[in-house]
Amino acid sequence: MRIQEFARRTGLSVHTLRYYEQIGLLAPVNRSPAGHRRYGERELAWVGFIQRLKATGMPLAQIQHYATLRLAGEGSLTARRQLLEGHALQLAEALAVQQAHLAALEQKIAWYRQQEKALDLE
Repeated sequence: MRIQEFARRTGLSVHTLRYYEQIGLLAPVNRSPAGHRRYGERELAWVGFIQRLKATGMPLAQIQHYATLRLAGEGSLTARRQLLEGHALQLAEALAVQQAHLAALEQKIAWYRQQEKALDLE
């Protein structure tokens, strides 16, 4: 697919996709005889994973490191796993903090409901 279709399917701008290619997140893709980039399902899946890493708070520099390891092939499997395990641990810790915040909010909401109910009974 051409870059415009790829941008539409990923939800990213053409500019962002070119930037990702420039900084090494996207490997240079095949081009048509006219010089147009040609993306496939593999690139689509990879950009989806990049978006997931970004959405879970992984810094761009770390995503770039992961991309470099990915291009290195099977010899980097352990390093990639370790990088993702570290990120997963950070994400789990952040989720635990958010769960604690949610529990506190729910407790406060329950208190307000009790107060409102008590006022309705008078």
